[in-house]
Amino acid sequence: MSSRKQDKHINVALFVPHEGCPNDCMFCNQKAISGKTERLTAADVALAAETAIGSGKDTTGGEIAFFGGSFTAIDKDYRKELLDAAKPYIENGSFKGIRISTRPDFIDDEILMLLKEYGVTAIELGAQSMVDKVLKANCRGHLSEDTRRASELIKSYGFELGLQMMTGMYADTDEGTLYTADEFIKLRPATVRIYPTIVLKNTMLAELYYKKLYEPQTLGEAIEICAQLLLKFNAANIKVIRLGLHSGGGVEPDYIAGPYYPAFGELCESRVYFKKAADMLKDYPKGKYQLIVNKSEISKMIGQRRENLIKLAEMGYECRVLGSEDIIPYEIKISR
Repeated sequence: MSSRKQDKHINVALFVPHEGCPNDCMFCNQKAISGKTERLTAADVALAAETAIGSGKDTTGGEIAFFGGSFTAIDKDYRKELLDAAKPYIENGSFKGIRISTRPDFIDDEILMLLKEYGVTAIELGAQSMVDKVLKANCRGHLSEDTRRASELIKSYGFELGLQMMTGMYADTDEGTLYTADEFIKLRPATVRIYPTIVLKNTMLAELYYKKLYEPQTLGEAIEICAQLLLKFNAANIKVIRLGLHSGGGVEPDYIAGPYYPAFGELCESRVYFKKAADMLKDYPKGKYQLIVNKSEISKMIGQRRENLIKLAEMGYECRVLGSEDIIPYEIKISR
């Protein structure tokens, strides 16, 4: 379990690994992803909530989040135990609501009515892809139509909808990944999480990798496609709240191959800034320019080891980066 800061509020993240999941997906090793092996208890929920409240930081706009990908598929009594432990903290205003992640094929009217009663405010679906042949190849156990149906049903009950997707999956292509993003946009989720596929020990994907039947994305390939995804979702006013797996927590010991990098999200955002700046500067004569971005985004425009400025200089544009509070993220203004 952990507390994390997002939008200036403290959220409590609790993992329920593999509980209730009817499938062993090609890429999945929840123990490695969450760093957790023991069963989450009601006492754990209360302790995490009290710890966050006791930190002195604002929790009132935050959420108690149950991750693990199959919350609505777990045993009913166990689900009730966890929700009962979280509910008092919603009722007394310590947190604004409960967030869960689950499978698209475990959503129906009955479960949504129950979640409403407990103060659940947001539901994330682990769709991963909207290409049916990719879902089948990765043993997901659901199809794209399940995601469409569940998404519409979730929104009809007034929940915030979140969708999760992966890049570089077995049998997928960049075209398939971009198609998934376009299909997500049609469903109008409030948030999206993007996870590049990595090869972990004790997975079917590891077996394919060792047999040379699967080649993971390179870090550069993953950054490139994820930068395109960021631009797509940003243009559609859909917030990307996670890019890449969390660092630490157990991933490293089980990692075999693939685009895993602790600051993966920042690398992708930096690529977005480079692509936008390069595209805009094409309309300007070569020379010296000032690139003005949001004050908090200066390092992303500069790039790791000044990579973006070096590449722009190689194109003939010697640039200096300035910050302004009046510019929104991903916006760039150019001046002499």
